[in-house]
Amino acid sequence: MTLTLSVLDQSPVRAGSTPFAALQETIERAGHVDSLGYHRFWVSEHHASGALAGCSPEVLLGRLGAETTHIRLGSGGVMLPHYSPYKVAENFKLLQTLYPNRIDLGIGRAPGSDMATAQALRRHMTSNDNFPDDVTELLGYLSDTQDGQHVQAIPGTGTNVPIWILGSSLYGAQLAAHFGLPYAFASHFAPDELEDAAY
Repeated sequence: MTLTLSVLDQSPVRAGSTPFAALQETIERAGHVDSLGYHRFWVSEHHASGALAGCSPEVLLGRLGAETTHIRLGSGGVMLPHYSPYKVAENFKLLQTLYPNRIDLGIGRAPGSDMATAQALRRHMTSNDNFPDDVTELLGYLSDTQDGQHVQAIPGTGTNVPIWILGSSLYGAQLAAHFGLPYAFASHFAPDELEDAAY
């Protein structure tokens, strides 16, 4: 079995430093691990945090793609309940068009911040869990056959953007299994759940 190494970068802002410097470090780190032959480099989504500069994975991935040549780039992850599945599909099909066969779309359902910030992002929060429906809709927009969608996300016919479900609970693992999608477990959030989530 071959072991592949990957990186999840949250663009941490060091004490006494700036968000600009944190993002420059992320860009440099991506180039460095690309040159070392790492397999993946994912960036996270956090909002209203003075400690983490990465609030928009899709924007940062555009820059990282231009600074690297081989490594797979992805979101760890896009918090899907904040956004239109159609717009997420457009963003990642565009990235995959720019950097063919190098883009991963990791999606999660956590707020990625405090509830007031989540309210500002979502505008219309509900107590219903629409995440499974959002995943289904997103899969349809990413499909070349439209899978029942009335509109098609363009550009990117034939891009085949891989989707990963992200989570820190059994819910995410079960949902990934339901859709037949790969699952990335956030063991740094819930180390005690890792073994159960893996099975």
